[in-house]
Amino acid sequence: MTATRSKPAPLGANYWKLFTASTMTNLGDGLMAVAVVWLASALTRDPTLIALVGLASRLPWLVFSLPAGVITDRFDRRVLVAWMDVVRVVIIAGFAVVVVLHQNTLPTPEQLAAGAPAPERAGFLLFMLALASLLLGFAEVVRDNAAQTLMASVVQKSQLERANGRLWGAETAMNNFVGPPLGGVIIAVGLALPFFLNAGLLAAGAALIFGLTGTFLPKGERTEGKIRWRAEMGEGFRWLWNHALLRTLAIVLGAMNMLSALAFVIMVLFVQEILGLFEGWQFGIVITGTAVGAVVGSLVAERVSARLTPGTSLFVSIVGMGVTFLVIGLTSSAVLVWLVGVVSGLFIVLWNVITVSLRQRIIPDHLLGRVNSVYRFFGWGTISLGTLLGGVLVSLGEPVLGREWALRMPFLLAGVAQLCLLVVALPRLNTSRIEAAQAAAEAEQAAAAPTGAEQPPSGQTTSGAETGPGAEPAVIGQEVPPPATGGSGLGQIGASDPDEAPERR
Repeated sequence: MTATRSKPAPLGANYWKLFTASTMTNLGDGLMAVAVVWLASALTRDPTLIALVGLASRLPWLVFSLPAGVITDRFDRRVLVAWMDVVRVVIIAGFAVVVVLHQNTLPTPEQLAAGAPAPERAGFLLFMLALASLLLGFAEVVRDNAAQTLMASVVQKSQLERANGRLWGAETAMNNFVGPPLGGVIIAVGLALPFFLNAGLLAAGAALIFGLTGTFLPKGERTEGKIRWRAEMGEGFRWLWNHALLRTLAIVLGAMNMLSALAFVIMVLFVQEILGLFEGWQFGIVITGTAVGAVVGSLVAERVSARLTPGTSLFVSIVGMGVTFLVIGLTSSAVLVWLVGVVSGLFIVLWNVITVSLRQRIIPDHLLGRVNSVYRFFGWGTISLGTLLGGVLVSLGEPVLGREWALRMPFLLAGVAQLCLLVVALPRLNTSRIEAAQAAAEAEQAAAAPTGAEQPPSGQTTSGAETGPGAEPAVIGQEVPPPATGGSGLGQIGASDPDEAPERR
């Protein structure tokens, strides 16, 4: 007798709208990730000035994460995501107009590195680039925080790994695999073109998010009336700080993301001057290694985590990412940098497959926005510190070490410091603590809703065939921003970004 395998429940029409919107917007982000750093490197060769542009995009995560969490737990999360995308369309399209008016007067990065004079309006363009990055950063804090809490209202909890896996697999592919090399090719046509294309893709994505059906207001004990900023932010902060496991994860994530930002903020200069690649498409291809690893990892990370256990998987990820920093810092081979990126992408996914769904499971829905914002305050707020520190280290190190080793130094320091994080992680992040936290959350949720089965999320039914892509990769959470993009975001282990980043994004 042959056993029949049950067909997975459909993810629903709302999920596929969200999936399509996220895929389109991440393709646009991937295009712009290369365009932003390439434009900066055509305006200046000063690593500190380039770092300041990166700092402008990350600073909002440090200063606005906690208020954004309060907003997310107050209002319809669908509306927040869609309107923040509209705001981003306006900012990006406006900046694209500025670029198109000046692009014909700019030297190439190679010409500037060879001693060509800086463009006449370099200071103005750098200021406008930093200002646009800052405004986009504020919009992205609200948008990304609301979007991460949105998933729990779109699919059932039992579907989170499958839903997150497909979503983040597509996002990683677009943001880090398809977008960057395509952006590098498009730059040769016109520096402003990637910005215009990104604005168009964001507009289409916003229309899809507006089209989600149902209500996406926070469930449970939602706070109403006048916003009490300090009290409501404090509630989310206390919940996370009193949860030993999430507190440790947030602190370790913050340290990893700071180290990643410290190294990769000057990646465009490293690729151009150490690897000798001065074409935009070459830079785009080099940084796709992480995305290739992430996509492959999305297919195997769940099985690896099950075989190694979650705690061991987190330790392996920390060690693996530390070693990849050291290898990049010691090599001059573009092929080796790409291969190391593949390995790094695998470890990024291995971290995220555990941490993202863990948070979505154990944090109460009415606190999800605020607790996520506190988590990202630690995890993403430190990126701004690492971004600034990386540029300053290169500027200070160059007179002593020379240009080459000054550009290598941030990767070497990041690798050594990452390995030192094991001292914090080993006794605190283990499988027994992860399983105990999940069991405690399930018991609390069962006590709060003792009767009835799990209800389908907004806009989803429990019958019908599933549509959409057939692959079923494991979750890729945007805890760590993918490190090599340097664009708008191991949520960008990091879009690029552990928690989009990047991230770690």
